[in-house]
Amino acid sequence: MSEVTTNLKEQNQARKKMIYRIALMGVMTALAEVLMMLEIPLPLMPTFLKYDFSDIPALFAGFACGPIAGVVVEFLKNLIHMPMTNTQYIGEVANFISGSFFVVAGTLVYRRVRGKKGVALSLAAGTVALTIATSFVNYFFCLPLYEKVMGFPLPAIIDMCNKANTLVSINSKLEVILMTFVPFNIFKGVTISIVAFLAYLPLRRFFEDEKTAETEA
Repeated sequence: MSEVTTNLKEQNQARKKMIYRIALMGVMTALAEVLMMLEIPLPLMPTFLKYDFSDIPALFAGFACGPIAGVVVEFLKNLIHMPMTNTQYIGEVANFISGSFFVVAGTLVYRRVRGKKGVALSLAAGTVALTIATSFVNYFFCLPLYEKVMGFPLPAIIDMCNKANTLVSINSKLEVILMTFVPFNIFKGVTISIVAFLAYLPLRRFFEDEKTAETEA
C-alpha cells in the first residue's frame, strides 16, 4: 500500500512539475515575443539589423527548466513572429539558430556554476557562442538566401553597410561578417548580458529554489 501511495505521489509531483514548466515556457514565450516586437535599429548598423532583448526570457527559461526549455521559447517566439516578417522567414530562422546557441551555451554553464559568478560566466559563454554562430549562419545561410529568395544581392548589402558606417570600407561578404555582423552581435551579447544580470539579481532566490527542487526530486 505504501508503495502505491509513493508512486502516486511521485506521479503527481511529476505532473505538477510538467504543468509548471509548460506554464513558465508560455509566459517566457509571450514576454520574448513582446520584446521581439520592440526591435530597434542601431547607429552605424544597416537597417536590416534590428536589436532587441527577446533572448533574455528564453535564457531565464533555460536557467529554470534546462536548455531544451530555452530552445522551445526561442522556437515559439520566432514562430509567432513569422506572420509579421518581411524577410521571407529567413530572419526568423537565423534568429532561432543564433538565439538557441546563446541560450544553450549560457544555460549549460549556469547549471554547472550557480550564483552571480555562474551567471557572469554563462552570459560570457552565451555572447561568444552567439557571435560565432551568427557569423557562420549569416555567411553560409542568410546572405545567400537573401540573394536567391528575396533578390537582395550582396553588392546591395555591402552598399548598405558602407552607407551606415563610414568609418570602415567593406568590399566582400567576409568583410560584411567581420565588420558588421560581428560587432553587432558582440554589442548585442554584451548589452543583453548586462540587462540579464541586473534582472537576475532580484530573481536569484527563484533560480536557487529551482535548483533545490531539482536536487530533492
